[in-house]
Parts: sequence; structure tokens; C-alpha cells
Amino acid sequence: MQRFANILSTGCYVPARVVTNAEMDARYGEPVGEWLVANVGIHQRHFMAETETTSDMVSAAARQALERAGLDAADLDLIIVATDTPDYLSPATASVVQSKLGARNAGTFDVNSACAGWVTAFNQGAMTIAADSDFRHVLIAGGYGMSKFLDPKDKNTATLFADGAGAVILKAGDRPGFLGGKMRAMGDFHDAMGVYTGGTFRPCTPANLAEFGQPKVQFIRKFPKTFNTEHWPALIRAALEKTHTEIESVDWFVFTQINLRTIEKVMDILGQPMSKTHWVMDKWGYTGSACIPMTLDDLAVTRRGLEPGQTVVFCASGGGISMAASVWKWTETGTGEKDEG
Repeated sequence: MQRFANILSTGCYVPARVVTNAEMDARYGEPVGEWLVANVGIHQRHFMAETETTSDMVSAAARQALERAGLDAADLDLIIVATDTPDYLSPATASVVQSKLGARNAGTFDVNSACAGWVTAFNQGAMTIAADSDFRHVLIAGGYGMSKFLDPKDKNTATLFADGAGAVILKAGDRPGFLGGKMRAMGDFHDAMGVYTGGTFRPCTPANLAEFGQPKVQFIRKFPKTFNTEHWPALIRAALEKTHTEIESVDWFVFTQINLRTIEKVMDILGQPMSKTHWVMDKWGYTGSACIPMTLDDLAVTRRGLEPGQTVVFCASGGGISMAASVWKWTETGTGEKDEG
């Protein structure tokens, strides 16, 4: 019998500390908040506590997803964590999450495609379920702790990035949930934005730390301003064509939460109403590899019309530049009863 990946449940974790635009205005002595609201859509963001790690946030989101699915951690067969703010350079943050959850039966690995990582991992998890009967329940999580890599003097990054985690549990089923996905990249921009100190390119030697400072996220050179508005529609159309899905039949579009104005333009290019999308950057800031599962969870929890059988398209891009899209049929989230599938 053919196997398909289905969305079983979602989970989300938002750190307690709220950093408002007013706090940013006071820090920089100018109305940066006014610009953020008008041009990006961010009103506030959340930062993790000094003692928190990416794996702590992912584990919290995962526990919520497990509870909603009616699963124990031991029921997980695989844990994939999408992050470019890992606990360590090595080993994988997914292994730390496995330990914290007590998911003793799960394999683990991380995916780092920057902010496109979670959709990339989502596709990988779905294909793993389809290909191998060993995998019945797969946790796909995104974790973002970029506040640990911010230069507080750099208003271009410190006002934008935030922290959080989102998780989705996939279940093997006999009806299609995952319909297909597409990936693209423009690697010539690998040196445009990222955390460039701490790896083999620029190790944390005393000389490098003295010259470049501690590892921090940086905009080194500009991306094309219209990159996402040019490439997201094409990527979505390619994924829809691959899955034989008409764009008019898509019920929800969930995008990387980098810029509300970009989402508005992309929906206009696609000829789709804004009522078919959802956004959370206004209250949570930009949470990178975690933003799409966090948005999906918020959409599912707020019940803005998300119903079983609806078609959901995920579209992401991030530093690299990496891009990924994924097309799904939505499955009702777990009710808390033990899943026996």
C-alpha cells in the first residue's frame, strides 16, 4: 500500500520577553518603530532568556505538538530540526531535542537552509515517510535564537530578528497529505547575509575575534530588493504545476514572515486575496527558520477557516539564497486522544 505523509498536529513556543518598537525607538533615539510598521509590519518581537537555548524552545513547541497529537515522545521515529542558530556547531540540535523530550526511538538530524530550512525539512520528512515504513511519526521543527547573534548597535538587524520555535508532527497515512514540493537556490548570494564568524571560513581565533568581534548576523551586501516578489510566485507556480494543483483551489498561502509588504505584493501578483494568507510578524517579529511553522500553528489555533481537506502552500526563502515550496492537503490536528495509526 502506498504511504503518504499527513499533518497530525502543530505546536509553537514564543519566549516570554517582549521587546516593543518603543523600546527600539529609545535605544536608537529615532522612530525606527514607525518605519518597521510601515515597511515591514513588525510592531514587537520576542527574545529568549539568557539561559534559554534553541533546543529548549524547540522542545517546548514539540511537547505541545505531541500533546495535541495524543502521542508520547517515544512514538517519534525521526526528529528533524531546521535551524541556523544551533545550540552547537556540532552535534546536531535535533539530538539535544531528542534527549530533552526522551524520544529514545527517534533518529535525528538538522537542516540548515537558513530561513528556508523548515520547508526544506518538511519536504524531506514527508518523502522519508513515503519511502520507508520504519517512519510513522516524524517531528519537523524550526528553531530560531537569533537574538544571541545580534549586534545591539546594528539597527538593521537588531530591530528585525526575533526568537521562537514551531513544530509539526507528520503521520504516515493512506491518503495524500503531502502533494509535492520544489527547491531552488541562488548560491552566488551566500556571502550577502549570515553569521560568518565561527566556522572554518573564519574560526573564533583570538585574532579573528579581535578584528571581527563575536559571531553575529550581518548584512554584508544587499539582496535585490524585488528578489522575493520575483521568485516566490514562480516557485509557487512550479510547485502547483508539479502537483497538478490549480492556484484558485489553494485555500491558504503561508510565507516566510520577513515582510508583510512583500506578502501583499506576492498575493497581488498571484491574483489571490489577502484573506488566503496569515501573518504573525506583527506580534512575533522575524523568526527565520521557525516563522512558517509558528504561522501555521497560529492559523490552526485561531481557526480562521482552516479546515480538513483544504490545500495549503508553504513558500520560504532565506540566506544562501535558498528557496523551498511545499503543497499539502490539511489534516485535522490532533485532539489529544492517543494516536494508534
